[in-house]
Amino acid sequence: MDLDAILPEVGEFGAYQQLLLYLVLLPCVLPCGFHAYNQLFMAARPDHWCRVPHLDALDPKVAKNISIPLILREGEYIHSQCHMYERNYSDLLDPLGSSGGLDANLTTSPCQYGWNFDYSRYAATVVTEWEMVCHRDFLATLALVLLGVGGLIGNYIFGYLQDTLGRRPSFFIYLFIECFFGIATAFAQDLVTWTTFRIGVGFPVPAILGTPYVLAIEVVGPSKRTLVTILTNIAYSLGLVALAGVVYLVRDWRQLALATSVPFLSFFLYWWVLPESPRWLLARGRFDEAEKILRKMARVNGKPLPANYMLQLKKKYQAERYVQQKDVEKEKTRQYGVMDLFRTPNLRRKTLIITFIWFTNTSVYVGLSYYAPVLGGDEFLNFFLAGAVELPTYIVLWPAMECVGRRWTLCVSMVIGGVACLATIFVQNGQ
Repeated sequence: MDLDAILPEVGEFGAYQQLLLYLVLLPCVLPCGFHAYNQLFMAARPDHWCRVPHLDALDPKVAKNISIPLILREGEYIHSQCHMYERNYSDLLDPLGSSGGLDANLTTSPCQYGWNFDYSRYAATVVTEWEMVCHRDFLATLALVLLGVGGLIGNYIFGYLQDTLGRRPSFFIYLFIECFFGIATAFAQDLVTWTTFRIGVGFPVPAILGTPYVLAIEVVGPSKRTLVTILTNIAYSLGLVALAGVVYLVRDWRQLALATSVPFLSFFLYWWVLPESPRWLLARGRFDEAEKILRKMARVNGKPLPANYMLQLKKKYQAERYVQQKDVEKEKTRQYGVMDLFRTPNLRRKTLIITFIWFTNTSVYVGLSYYAPVLGGDEFLNFFLAGAVELPTYIVLWPAMECVGRRWTLCVSMVIGGVACLATIFVQNGQ
């Protein structure tokens, strides 16, 4: 709708856009990272071993030595997490019992009375509360998969919602869903309920990141879109760094669910300051609403809105609608679908390349982020580094995209990332 032609005149990146970006849109990126990754620590799996009720009164180290066999792992002997010795522990503790001594030929069995957990790093997690270990250890991973599946489904639904209702109301719908289920998570009393609430949290996660990003690039001029894209990614990385601090301070999973959800209720105050995208309004023919936003933008930026500009836009819009209606009449029997992306060789090649790039980058990025806490060493420091390590990249990425272009920047960065991933096979046994 030729909005790009007017933005340089009212300010491509003036005071209005800067205030909106730094005070509203960039903070709106934070809920995505917080809710996408807080589950890693809610479902953290601390060290555990079989519980033997008869030995509860003993020192844990003594009890482990008596009841838990040693296994060899990565060249080091450690206590088994899922097996225990089969022996008469009541008789063992009785000084007059017939088998008071240790037997080197003991047999082992899976845990029979539940588990003991090491609470030195976490006060409580869903794993410790519902004993999601050993033969049940897949449940934490399944819950994480379902969180992602929820986001995948939500992407399709909320993409249409954003185009139909607009950017502004859509964001607050996503925010409500995410905060509601995020807070509800803290009150789940069983695993099924908790997993259901986590699916609800994951449902709007990708959309709540995309909405402020789309709105940001739609209110700035063409020359500033790379800048806005970089700033949005920086805000997301800073969100992960901030989350690392929160999970370090809050070690109980219920309190963590509240600490990563309740603060975002304050974002509903943005209802009075977050504007609708003028580009979306113009595309919908809502000229009066778009004009109010553009006039406010021009006023805050200290620039006048060109005379009769809205009248010209209306005429152009009506002409385009007339052409579109003729095209619809001409092709009313033509149905478009996913297969149209593969209809011509050129479109087919680009579709396959871009799909591969998105799949590769997303799977590797999310996979490494999820795996970072258990790479070895301090899991809180690992997650902090996983978020912070992105920040220096933007110092290079920003000028590279402007000077070299998107294609070569993408190609070189993917090669560097791929080589780095392959290089890890040489250091598998070290932090």
